[in-house]
Amino acid sequence: MRKLLTFLASIAVLSFTACSSTAPQVANDPYNGKEVATYLIGAEMSVADAKAKLTTAGFEVVAEYEPVKKGTTIVFTNEALKAEAAKPGRGYAAVLRLFVDKQEKMISITNPVYFGKAFMQADYNFEVYAAQLASLNAAFPGLTESADKYAYNELAGYHFMVGMPYFEEPDVLGTASATTAEAVAKAKAYKKGKEIIFELKLSDNSTLLGYELGKRTKKFVNKIGRQNAAILPWVISIENGQAKALNAKYYIAISYPLLDMGGFMGIATVPGAITKDLEKAFK
Repeated sequence: MRKLLTFLASIAVLSFTACSSTAPQVANDPYNGKEVATYLIGAEMSVADAKAKLTTAGFEVVAEYEPVKKGTTIVFTNEALKAEAAKPGRGYAAVLRLFVDKQEKMISITNPVYFGKAFMQADYNFEVYAAQLASLNAAFPGLTESADKYAYNELAGYHFMVGMPYFEEPDVLGTASATTAEAVAKAKAYKKGKEIIFELKLSDNSTLLGYELGKRTKKFVNKIGRQNAAILPWVISIENGQAKALNAKYYIAISYPLLDMGGFMGIATVPGAITKDLEKAFK
């Protein structure tokens, strides 16, 4: 009986623990074999000051967005990030985010090494993303690592648990249009474009849209942790006329690596609601 219980417990651990495949290692990459922080944490500052520092560091501010009360996400990019994201299937890697949290008196920046490794997959170029990290550390002295971390070499194959999606399993939003420009125009026509937070053209065939989720849908951030509210706005990648978004279950899990199965069960209806919100603009 004791052996049976031990066996069942082992199965449970395997089923409800984050799983992932190991990506190829690069010899000169100092993060190999280590955990890497999801976010970089710093002292509180105004949105204006944060934007000024980003601009001075060579970044382009794409948008400002309020995901939660007393909190602002600044979406930013630069030419290097856009060039990498213009590669097929890599549009999600075009932007980074800085969250100014007036309630908790802090800022949180998405770590370019963490999300670059996850979203660029086999196209990941360590030197490009290490350079972004160096620029952010220089612009915002004293940044510390977040409690959220994950094994670096497993980010490209990130998989929260059995039955959950991988990066390569995005939400496909409607049928493909003849061109990317036509798909973008279709999204802009829905509610006269009021749901679009930003539009970032990456190439003639690739555009990234920042998109507003429904008021009820986006409340999940308050439930599982406002400290990672930079997850919003959601993004839609339109490439060769086809609109796609990171699968909601995947994107929430990789943005909240400390979230356990119990936490996920508490927002069980959210991933489906996100997909429905995004699909409306492409019906």
